[in-house]
Amino acid sequence: MPFPKPILSRASRLFAVALLALSALGLTAAPASAQTKPTVVLVHGAFADSSGWKDVAANLTAQGYPVQTFDNPLRGPAYDSGLLEQQLATIDGPIVLVGHSYGGVVITNADNPNVKANVYIAAFAPDRGEFVQGILNPLVFPGSKLLPPALQLKIVDDPQGIGGKNLDGFIAEEYFHDIFAQDVTPAVAADMFAHQKSAALVANLEPSATPTWTTRPNWYLVSSQDQVIPPDAQRMMAKRALAHTTEIDASHASLVSRPDEVTAVIVEAANS
Repeated sequence: MPFPKPILSRASRLFAVALLALSALGLTAAPASAQTKPTVVLVHGAFADSSGWKDVAANLTAQGYPVQTFDNPLRGPAYDSGLLEQQLATIDGPIVLVGHSYGGVVITNADNPNVKANVYIAAFAPDRGEFVQGILNPLVFPGSKLLPPALQLKIVDDPQGIGGKNLDGFIAEEYFHDIFAQDVTPAVAADMFAHQKSAALVANLEPSATPTWTTRPNWYLVSSQDQVIPPDAQRMMAKRALAHTTEIDASHASLVSRPDEVTAVIVEAANS
């Protein structure tokens, strides 16, 4: 006499069929590891180029984040942010924007609905109508050493300038290490100087538009030994933007001298 099939076995088969049906309909939850990570876009500032992000980019890539850099023209907030917006428009899915120094001005002026967070690394986060040189007002925030003779000017060919020329600022070689990146080795500082890009003088004087930090979550990493943007100015901008703020004992070039800590702040923003 055959035994009756166990009720539990029959129920198990029915449950398995139901799971298969739900999976086919895309109704089952995907594991967290399968979820799309945001693309991190790294924006360099004045007196630098994208090579400064090398170690941070490698850290993020190793953690599975798609990474892009933006070749910042350093011509002015409106022009530079317009080009950044064109690059952001080519990216599918969520984006985390990261700006260092003047790169913070650019991400503050770049609007794209896919951007889920701004991350400022020792960066300018201007309000509407503010400009870089105004934020560096030594009467309000003393301490910046970005002054002549360290800061020098030169005439460059520039299709964005009047008559195809522009007046650009750069940091003289003998001052670069001590002012911009005093916590890296002389060899690293020499390499950074070799990659230095000059910035249009008008970029420091052009007023910022309505800031994106008013409508996005923000993170800010203050460099407490910064000799370009005084730490108190950074703290003011971070507080005003309601940013998740941490501090690091680093120079203005923390992205080069402390890439692991910079990476951690970006990952925190990406995972928020």
